[in-house]
Amino acid sequence: MLAISLAVAADRSDVLVLPVRAATDPDATVPALVATAPPPTDEVRTEAEALLPATRLTGRAGETLTQLRPGRAPARLLLLGVGDGGERAWRTAGAALARAAVDETHVTLALPVDMTAGAVRALVEGLLLASYRFRVAEGGPAPALTGVTLLAAAPDALADAVEAARTTARMTRLARDLTNTPSSVKNPQWFAAQVESAAAGQPDLHLRVRGPQELAAEGFGGILAVGGGSASTPRLVELDWHPADARLHVVLVGKGITFDTGGISIKPVPAMKLMRKDMAGAAAVVAATLGAAALRLPVRVTALAPLAENMVSGAAFRPGDIIRHYDGTTSESTNSDAEGRLVLADALGYAVRELRPDLLVDLATLTGANAVALGKRTGALYSENDELAAAVLAAVDDAGEAAWRMPLPADYLEHLGSDLADRHSSPDRGAGSVIAALYLREFTGELRDRWLHIDMSAPSWADGDDAELTRGATGWGVRGLLRWLATLG
Repeated sequence: MLAISLAVAADRSDVLVLPVRAATDPDATVPALVATAPPPTDEVRTEAEALLPATRLTGRAGETLTQLRPGRAPARLLLLGVGDGGERAWRTAGAALARAAVDETHVTLALPVDMTAGAVRALVEGLLLASYRFRVAEGGPAPALTGVTLLAAAPDALADAVEAARTTARMTRLARDLTNTPSSVKNPQWFAAQVESAAAGQPDLHLRVRGPQELAAEGFGGILAVGGGSASTPRLVELDWHPADARLHVVLVGKGITFDTGGISIKPVPAMKLMRKDMAGAAAVVAATLGAAALRLPVRVTALAPLAENMVSGAAFRPGDIIRHYDGTTSESTNSDAEGRLVLADALGYAVRELRPDLLVDLATLTGANAVALGKRTGALYSENDELAAAVLAAVDDAGEAAWRMPLPADYLEHLGSDLADRHSSPDRGAGSVIAALYLREFTGELRDRWLHIDMSAPSWADGDDAELTRGATGWGVRGLLRWLATLG
């Protein structure tokens, strides 16, 4: 991860980055240099101001222009568009800087005199997330950029913002690593071991991992059914951050299907290629809980990650099977490719009965239907609690992610009716994301009015670089959850 440091004066003279803000006057066409502390030398400022009308820069967030200055210090001048100077613009600018300076070893960025701590946090998150790379094969070109110095008049006042950004980016990168890892390596046991390694030695952080025998003894029928067809046996990870001063308890549940063939209802090959990402919800809730511990947030957070590999074999559960869940209710499943809701049902039922939290939130790469309605960057959010929904939506937006609240229509409940079981888990009636959310709601019991579900299959993966996102797993949800959890203390 990039080394980010704060200073009052530059100690390197290779690359100096100056922010450029879009013109605020509607009649103006040339952007303006932003006043920084410390200011650039008269020579550098004069040269930069002369460049602005001679280029096509508009000051839009993420625009960059590099000017070579042979034999002079700094050796290169990089103009960086920061748009309106808001947090979202600075996050985009940070991502653009990480890519524009990829062949440099170090850059120095002069911060505006009016830079807020929130904007600094967004900038650093953009830098650290856009510089993320995941590669299994050894070799290949590595980014040269290893360090960024931020110049500010009062660095100490911004230190907490930089540290919060570092922690958020580190946990988002962890979620990306877990999700990007090929399923030839990543099975439930491997995932649990990664969580154990990440949590080791941290005070007030407790881990329990249930294996197949414990799952069977305690009645986690959904997890066992989905994982029954694989040689890699299922697990349930329970990671608990419990500070002494916590006044509120939040349980985060994340779908953890380490690979999804669709089971007996097997997927076509194109739909199966990226199924290593089907545990992105589990990665997000675990990383957010680790982040809460690292930030010492004064709220108890418990992550539940039901982990299974949905495979095809003689031991796989069948369409038409009746599954008994942890809470004692039963589901009729006529589509083994609707497996995620079965493992989540067990975890939700366990959370309600045994943990009794104040708030219950689940994240899942649950359906492809949400992408049809909302596209690739936006998660579908469901909750009957207006206050909870608004708070999470605001936090997700502040973090630079996106979600949209969807309805939970009561007249769709009839689609969950079953002649054989308490409910049908996968009726073929359309409105797939809504039906899945309604199904999960049935397991929230007395916490129904304090529960929130996000279907985040589409935004969990990026097809190419886009602002702070890089091709592959996005770590969606980690940033938004951490922002929200920080408001609860």
